[in-house]
Amino acid sequence: MQTHYAINIGRQYGSGGIAVGKILSERLAIKLYDKELINLAAEESGFSPEHFERADEHEQKGMLAAVIGYFRSPLAGDYALHNPLSNDSLFKIQSDVIRQLAEREDCIFVGRCADYILRERPRTVNIFLTADMPDRIRRVADRSSLSDEKAAELIERIDHERARYYNYYSSRKWGEAASYDLCINTSLLGLEQTAELILDFTNKKLKINR
Repeated sequence: MQTHYAINIGRQYGSGGIAVGKILSERLAIKLYDKELINLAAEESGFSPEHFERADEHEQKGMLAAVIGYFRSPLAGDYALHNPLSNDSLFKIQSDVIRQLAEREDCIFVGRCADYILRERPRTVNIFLTADMPDRIRRVADRSSLSDEKAAELIERIDHERARYYNYYSSRKWGEAASYDLCINTSLLGLEQTAELILDFTNKKLKINR
């Protein structure tokens, strides 16, 4: 019996990850989950969405290794070991939501360590998107009304935060080819053709029907 599949997209800031995810969502007629996970996790836990927004793809510094190991376990029990609003607790809640969604439907996840969270599910495709820096700066500057200099600073900061978040919660390294099934530079193909490449790769790996 075929189980549901998930496409997990990691991305450098400004590489077009959300845009590519939306193209895939439309082509495959499946849901894309990005910021929506915040509201779903809030509903699941009863906590305010603002708590998840503050912890969104930001690791919490100074936690004990025992706590890290506890929340890395997919079978951990309670949401909190000591502090129900710690970043680790919020990560555990969001992880449970991701697993529940992947269990009941085909879906696309952008960021949030979804590839690591779903590592035990065989029907997953893990993608990492990069882009040339001029393209990333242009995209970020245009959508955020920033100068090129400010856009470059923002890119550096957010990439650093995403790397620390991913490396903290997973046993892998953010952006390293060994952590993913396929790495693509969107500057080479453009967003539409990048999405088409992912579709072809997904079909070959999972034998999905398009």
